[in-house]
Amino acid sequence: MTSTLPAVATSTVPAQRPLAPKIVPDPRPRLRFLTSRPDLVLCLALLVAIMLVQGWNIADYPTLSDDEGTYLAQAWAVQEGNGLAHYTYWYDHPPLGWIQIAALTWIPAQFSPGLMTVGSMRFAMLLVSAISAVLVYVLARRLSLPRWAAGLAMVLFGLSPLSVVLQREIFLDNIAVMWTLLAFCLAASPSRHLWHHFAAGIAAAAAVLTKETMLVILPALLVTMWRHGHRDTRKFALTGAITACVLIGLSYPLFALLKGELFSGAGHVSLWDGVKYQMSRPGSGFILDQGTGSYGVLQSWLYYDRVLPLGGLAGALLLLVTWRWSVTARALAGPALTVAILALVAMRPSGYLPAMYVIQALPFLALVLAGGTASVAHAVLRRGRGEHETPYLLWGRRVTACLLVAGAAFYVVPRWYDGNRTAVTVDANAPYRAASAWLKTEVEDPGRTRVLVDDALWLDLVHAGYRPGLGVIWFYKADLDPAVTKTMPDGWRDLDYVVASPTVRRDAVDLPNVKAAMEHSTPVATFGKGEDRIEIRRIDGSTGGNGSTDSTTSTDSTGSTGSTDSATRAEANSTGGSR
Repeated sequence: MTSTLPAVATSTVPAQRPLAPKIVPDPRPRLRFLTSRPDLVLCLALLVAIMLVQGWNIADYPTLSDDEGTYLAQAWAVQEGNGLAHYTYWYDHPPLGWIQIAALTWIPAQFSPGLMTVGSMRFAMLLVSAISAVLVYVLARRLSLPRWAAGLAMVLFGLSPLSVVLQREIFLDNIAVMWTLLAFCLAASPSRHLWHHFAAGIAAAAAVLTKETMLVILPALLVTMWRHGHRDTRKFALTGAITACVLIGLSYPLFALLKGELFSGAGHVSLWDGVKYQMSRPGSGFILDQGTGSYGVLQSWLYYDRVLPLGGLAGALLLLVTWRWSVTARALAGPALTVAILALVAMRPSGYLPAMYVIQALPFLALVLAGGTASVAHAVLRRGRGEHETPYLLWGRRVTACLLVAGAAFYVVPRWYDGNRTAVTVDANAPYRAASAWLKTEVEDPGRTRVLVDDALWLDLVHAGYRPGLGVIWFYKADLDPAVTKTMPDGWRDLDYVVASPTVRRDAVDLPNVKAAMEHSTPVATFGKGEDRIEIRRIDGSTGGNGSTDSTTSTDSTGSTGSTDSATRAEANSTGGSR
């Protein structure tokens, strides 16, 4: 018996091609700042308020600092084609910072060279502050903060009394922060183009070459870049950003190498000596130990504002602790890590803590404080997951939120009002202006007179006809710069005057020529009173070039109240020798 197998039917349906992989769109919202009218309106309104507060009375408060004068004098040297500094450039900082200051002050200096003094040129910092404030808002939005929280971050950054005081001053840190914020904004770009990450590396290099301490923030920038990069290209993008940053950063040692000043040697300065000096500076002590220099710096920060430093640090800790469970914490991982890194560096017992160090942290403190506030608001206001949330519970959440806002406003607004009122009303620089005017009018022959001053007055006297460098002498150089000391064979006797500002009186202890000039001199004019006074002292037995009238002037021109004197002293004690 035979059986037949059923015939196998052949299908005439053509074989289907494999489906192309499905492209999953980026779930994150693409925030286009320039095309979002609500964002533009809010940002512009806040920017106007910030510029008004920071710009009002900017030349008169806070007290002029020696560091400001140094950076501006170096920028003047660049403008005049006299090199990278008004004295021998010794690689204390990369020169890009004051080259940018020279660019910012170039236009007003062309119209009126006499305007290029510390007080008037503080207005150039308003442009830097404006750009940084806008970048804080843009970064907050790119890190997925709601519009109100981004506005809060901008307000915290721009209107904190601590920010108002420090952002007015001609510090390299303010310019470096602007470049750092630009790098973060590019790293968090929603478009995620490769060129954004390459540009972030370039901006980071510019920040480091402006102020080298920004180097410690780069790991947090890489975290932000990794989190916001496309998973298929993030390794390539990170490699490109790091390469761009390193190659541009190497231009600084390459410059020193080409000049034969990379390593130590006889008869020249060197980058290596500059690095050794910065690394060997005596430490300020542990920041929480009373009596240490670091503790004094911390108190000077908290004198102006406790909300932003302490609240921002608390916000960073909150975000880092809740990183696994909070979307906001994950979005703000980069800024929170930045605050943590800067806090750890500041707490080194052996480290040196300058007063302007906190400038680097200000935008990130504002971002994490605003982000922490947004997290709390979300936790309080979000509806319960249950289907039967009662109206009483909903109203309870709203009342709780209102009470929290009212409590915060009740604590912050009066303190910020007092701090900012001081900044916009007090004249802390009347003694400097009076001393400058006296030296311009009472000295018979400025071109033949030799006077020791701090750098806050250096450019004033150059514009008044004193010889730059050897006639008007930055007081440190009378002991530390061979190009100056060799023109003083008789030491202090080759000088005519010493302008004893608080900085000069404090640092004269470690400078033999300056100390001797102070000891062998008689006050002929005094402006201000107490620790903030400025004395013009005629050197006894001077063999210098010129004299002046013998009249003695004493003028109280502080223009400040007793409470403001303590603020000025806190600032002066914290900013000295901070370069």
